[in-house]
Amino acid sequence: MITVAIVEDNAGLRRSLEMLLADSPGYRCTGAYSSAEDALREIPKKPPMVVLMDINLPNMSGIECTRLLREALPELRVVIVTIYGDNEKIFKALRAGASGYLLKRSSPETILQAITDVRQGGAPMSSDIARKVIETFQQPLVQPVPDAELSTREKEVLEFLMQGLPDKEIAAKLFISFPTVRYHLNNIYTKLHVRSRTEVVIKINAGTKPGMDQTNT
Repeated sequence: MITVAIVEDNAGLRRSLEMLLADSPGYRCTGAYSSAEDALREIPKKPPMVVLMDINLPNMSGIECTRLLREALPELRVVIVTIYGDNEKIFKALRAGASGYLLKRSSPETILQAITDVRQGGAPMSSDIARKVIETFQQPLVQPVPDAELSTREKEVLEFLMQGLPDKEIAAKLFISFPTVRYHLNNIYTKLHVRSRTEVVIKINAGTKPGMDQTNT
């Protein structure tokens, strides 16, 4: 059972998300809140596994709410569900600690799959959001990091990581074991001087992609 909290100021959408979770086996809504302030007060009392977070909330934004929740609950996974698809908000949300980013026009099936994926360690994104991230990832960089070049296998793992695939799916795609994926991810984190998937995306977006156009076995 995946427990989920909702932070959404639109009453109709908030109720729709509640009903989606109630009607879907394997998911349970632990609370639905119309403001960041309510979420920050109530969610830490009985933390869920995943939070669906709107950005455009009254008073405090969903991005700031995400940052404060993640500071208080490091194991919490936050999926942004919003109408905003511009690069600035995407990367602000990721820097704040969000693990996924969906647009509100996403189908119910996509939202449920995103909840499952993020719980399994993935970084789910709507296809057009993922495309924006990948386009940034593919931009040529002026100053690569010479001491952080990745091996061929690490580059393959990183490519799938940037697509938002969880570790188990990466293992299946590359025909390697789950522990081997974790081994390569740890190497990637060490070489990029980061601690998580989100920090990898942020670092690449910041222009420190590690020689991805070279082969280093």
